[in-house]
Amino acid sequence: MADKPVYEEASIDGQPPKLASIPASDTTVWADASPLLQAACAGLRDGELIHGDNFNLFAAMSALEIMDPKMDSGIVCTYYSIDEAIENGAAPIPISLDSTIDVRCTIDIMDHLLACEAAWHKGHSLAQTVFSCIYLLRLDRTAPHALLHSYCRIIRATCKAVVSVVSDARTHEEEDLFTMTYGLPLNGDGDDKCLSILNAVEETISRQLRACKATSSKRRLPEDLEPLQSNSNLEEGFCKALLCRLRFRKHFFHVLSCMKRPQGRGLESARKHIASCLTELESILESADFLRSCFDESCEGDIDDKTTASGFEPIGFDAMLNSRLSAPTPPRAIKILSWKKAVEYFVKLLHDLDVICSYSLDPHLESLLRFVVQFQKSQPDLVARSHLQLLLVQDGKLYGRDPFFAVINKAAALPEATKNHDIQKNESFLQLGMLVMNLLKILCTNAAWQRRKLGKFLQDWRVIYVQLELAFRNEYGEVSSSSNDENTCMKIFQHILLWVEEQTYWIAFRFLILGFELELYSTGEYCMVYWYLYAVLIKLTEKTHLMMAVSHDTAKRKGKKKKDSSKDLARESRIPPAVLFLQCYICLAEGLTMYLSRCLLL
Repeated sequence: MADKPVYEEASIDGQPPKLASIPASDTTVWADASPLLQAACAGLRDGELIHGDNFNLFAAMSALEIMDPKMDSGIVCTYYSIDEAIENGAAPIPISLDSTIDVRCTIDIMDHLLACEAAWHKGHSLAQTVFSCIYLLRLDRTAPHALLHSYCRIIRATCKAVVSVVSDARTHEEEDLFTMTYGLPLNGDGDDKCLSILNAVEETISRQLRACKATSSKRRLPEDLEPLQSNSNLEEGFCKALLCRLRFRKHFFHVLSCMKRPQGRGLESARKHIASCLTELESILESADFLRSCFDESCEGDIDDKTTASGFEPIGFDAMLNSRLSAPTPPRAIKILSWKKAVEYFVKLLHDLDVICSYSLDPHLESLLRFVVQFQKSQPDLVARSHLQLLLVQDGKLYGRDPFFAVINKAAALPEATKNHDIQKNESFLQLGMLVMNLLKILCTNAAWQRRKLGKFLQDWRVIYVQLELAFRNEYGEVSSSSNDENTCMKIFQHILLWVEEQTYWIAFRFLILGFELELYSTGEYCMVYWYLYAVLIKLTEKTHLMMAVSHDTAKRKGKKKKDSSKDLARESRIPPAVLFLQCYICLAEGLTMYLSRCLLL
């Protein structure tokens, strides 16, 4: 048989040609094997596997040679190379000689790229999503087409920025394919000028839109201004559809740039750009009716499943063209999100980023942990979680400004003066700072990865507690029952040992709760899990109450007058809200344990 497949001639609309059937020859005879396969399938029950002298499980798993086009259907592609695809008219420049069709097709490319970008964020490979666009793979070819060229440039720059954020946060280990670029042209010359190029194109279209409105009021048009396309009735609608797409890309790129500024300095600016992005996404949705109505042709299939607002198939894409570059794993079938779902994804992403930007950068660790746990309840995707982690941990410091010993010092209710104590150079305290930093990173991962890491992480917290306790005993002997010792180092050890215990039980509680969120427990395990929760919560409540008492005692020593002593006694008699909340959890866990154990006995 021939080494290369036979191609049908390229269609005039620029769509990729289809493979022709391979004819039989003297050495090949084609037979329909469907009846045989159906009979074999019908003879097997679910879960059964064929066993024979020459065929077993190992042979079944080795039946395909991965990445061989003749044996692996996932590697079969329409073209052997990008250049061959271009020669066959898969990505023409200009897209069409009819300027109206050219503009519509450009908008279709923009919409499909948005859908591809959302699919990439959801875990598919960059090569088979965004870079399935042939125009992106040969960006220099688009230079004569200013509109398409500016959009492709900003897309490439955005992808590079997102890859950088996820790589820096090192959250990509949960989605191995995300940062794999495998020789894709992600780094291009002049991408630093992508915004200026986009702004120039945006200004031209804005002038054209103003000219359209001037025509309706019978004002004179500028002589140097050429319309986007030949149909004057469609000009204003096309201008609006293009502008909202270009402006969304511009503001989204600004969001990524602002959020990467050190110590959260760009968060306020990022919020303004997020608001602009959401406004432009609304305009993009509103443009769909115009794009569907401006042509007489009807689209086949459900419009909600289409990857473009117009419902037409985009030109210049081939998902299998880069299948060999997708990853060090077999190529996967790529399901690109529909255009509507892609817009919904970006709306949610922007809302998640806005929540991050609105956080007050509170240096109190308890408030921070509560914020991260609450943020995770919205199930943010990888990009949002990566931005959160980069904000929290920068240069080995909280928010890039607060040393972790100072953060621990505040969390352990120690006086402000002790945050610069030389004891922070002790090896055990350095390790504790690393544990707190790693805890924040773990809490920014997805729920499954988070639970897996926390299960291993509990042992590290137990070890650091033992190390700190040994260091304390070696230095000061057995802990005295007296609490009047004013020795600073001893006080630091006592406070931090208590705080480490509290955090250990909090991590255990978080580990158990994540099992419910991930639906990991079977019905028969609930009784045992609730009993575990009850035991953990009892200890957590005890340590939390002690920490609050210690914190109150530290505050009292800052020069309180004797006349306030009656008020202090009244305050001490109250149970803090945090402890009351934990006690509610305890009662709930105890009640569910008793209920389930009784159900098992019946």
